[in-house]
Amino acid sequence: MVDLPRLIVPEIADTYGVSKDTVTKSWSQHPDWPAHVDKRGRFYEYDAEHIADFVRAHVQREPVTLEPTRLYTAKQLEDAGIGIKAATVRADRTRGRWPAPDDTANGVNRWTGATAMRAIEGRRGYRRA
Repeated sequence: MVDLPRLIVPEIADTYGVSKDTVTKSWSQHPDWPAHVDKRGRFYEYDAEHIADFVRAHVQREPVTLEPTRLYTAKQLEDAGIGIKAATVRADRTRGRWPAPDDTANGVNRWTGATAMRAIEGRRGYRRA
């Protein structure tokens, strides 16, 4: 049996460029977060490979390309894989954190792909500055 390299929370945070709070209060609360394998000081140790698998599956987002002139509803944006739920788009819209719709025909809010891509690019990411 080969021992995998092990990481503790501060090392995980440094490796992935996020805060320790992101690891402890967000990532580790996910049901798919790997089980710890040991303890080092006051921190649990995790297999580095299992952490990398978790990050690939649940944190890293694949780039999404939307058709620039096509109109999308919030649900269609979610289904396109932008990494944001339709409910979040609607909630952010009411809070002024998402742009006004480009089209509201028949009472349906729709955004062009170009507008949605600008909004997505402007969102705060997971990584620390």
